[in-house]
Amino acid sequence: MSDQATAVKAKKTISKNRAWAYVAIGGSLEIVWAAGFKYEGIPSIVVLIALLTSFDLVIRATQALPVGTTYAVFAGIGTVGTVIVEAVLSGGIGLPKVGIILLLLLFIVGLKMTSVEERR
Repeated sequence: MSDQATAVKAKKTISKNRAWAYVAIGGSLEIVWAAGFKYEGIPSIVVLIALLTSFDLVIRATQALPVGTTYAVFAGIGTVGTVIVEAVLSGGIGLPKVGIILLLLLFIVGLKMTSVEERR
């Protein structure tokens, strides 16, 4: 066996629970960096670190989870969180937007619950 094949085989895969934790943390960090684009109160270095870390975690999560589901959940967490931050900082949110956010959350949960294990 070559050294490269040994290195690939020695690479540990992560559990599904850990992968979902990575997605949740990455989605939360997406809220930080997305809000940082608009609000000057968030230092640029924090925005950059949150951006790089969030994508690193999502990439790691795809080792154990389907890519489409992983990205949809990650983006959904970021979207919902960013809308909530915007609502809090701007002073309000309308009923239609609340309904759409709840619908988005329903779809995110549905994606997670219906994702099937990929066959290798």
